[in-house]
Amino acid sequence: MSLKKTDARVRRGASFTRQVQAFVQTTEERANEVVRKTALGILANVVTASPVDTGHFRGNWRAGVGARPDGTVEAMDKDGGATITAAASALDAAKLGDTVYVANNLPYARRLEFGHSQQAPSGMVRGTLANLKEILGEAVGEAKQEAGKGDGAP
Repeated sequence: MSLKKTDARVRRGASFTRQVQAFVQTTEERANEVVRKTALGILANVVTASPVDTGHFRGNWRAGVGARPDGTVEAMDKDGGATITAAASALDAAKLGDTVYVANNLPYARRLEFGHSQQAPSGMVRGTLANLKEILGEAVGEAKQEAGKGDGAP
């Protein structure tokens, strides 16, 4: 085999390696996006399932990556929109393999989860976890749809 042919094969191999590396990077980015979307979907479902009077309980749902959020906040968020937006920012750094926490540290949160409110007699977290398969499916679908927009990758 000539030196020219060997050089061409080496260059093709290097190109293949770059293609594989690009595929791995794209796949990791998409997996991370699914993690973020799933976590946000869980939090959004928990927030919207929460009973509301003043909005203080809804406003105290928070997300954390790697550590459980502690303390409480004075937020009043009757519709839950601000809480969900804040969680989206907190989840920006989440990636595959991270532990993501959804927490409400108000002293009466446990009572509300276990039926103390007629607005949410089955709780918020348990109902959301029962729908986890659907939440994950939506996250995957959204990530696929976004991946199809402009990057040309499969």
